[in-house]
Amino acid sequence: MSTPEPSPSESCVRLLLCDDHAVVRAGLRALLASADGIEVVGEAGSGEEALAMAARLRPDVVLMDLQLDGGMDGVTATRHLTSGTGAGPRVLVLTMFDTDADVTRAVEAGATGYLLKAEQPEELFTAIRNAASGRTALSAPVADRLLTRLRSPRPTLSPREHEILGQLARGLGNREIARALFISEATVKTHLGRIYGKLGVETRSGAVAAAKERRLLP
Repeated sequence: MSTPEPSPSESCVRLLLCDDHAVVRAGLRALLASADGIEVVGEAGSGEEALAMAARLRPDVVLMDLQLDGGMDGVTATRHLTSGTGAGPRVLVLTMFDTDADVTRAVEAGATGYLLKAEQPEELFTAIRNAASGRTALSAPVADRLLTRLRSPRPTLSPREHEILGQLARGLGNREIARALFISEATVKTHLGRIYGKLGVETRSGAVAAAKERRLLP
């Protein structure tokens, strides 16, 4: 009778680092060398390299930066790593960015956890072990933001305001929006004022960014 393989929680967690800065990777490797039960099996400097190394090394966890210079970003790499039919690695995001949009994109792509680079070493070690076991790991500020977002009522836009917001996201000006929707520019300005108020913003770009974060755009 064959002996069942130990789970990640019972054995050494095999970890793949993915960050486009060599100095950051070296610092993480040195830091993780002091952690019991965690072995860094490889380092990737890009999303494409992370996919290739993960297929070859079969790590339990990939520690993924979101912002990768050139080529595939961390969110896309995460989606590829977690969308396979087999038992792929868990992805734990480690980044400097904690905006709602970044967190949402990473979680929707399949990330098991989301940590900020300001975390204490022990918090990082615990999060890696939790991720290997399939448990969610979130930095306290990220968890607070998610709870605040869930507790905040979603702004209600009228059908016309949704239409104008959609045109705004396409980069159209007031005159172009008026022509597209067969309304006057004055009406467009009135609707924009209401949209800004509901989203708590003051600019066109701010309205589009807030709408994307709150998933108000298709």
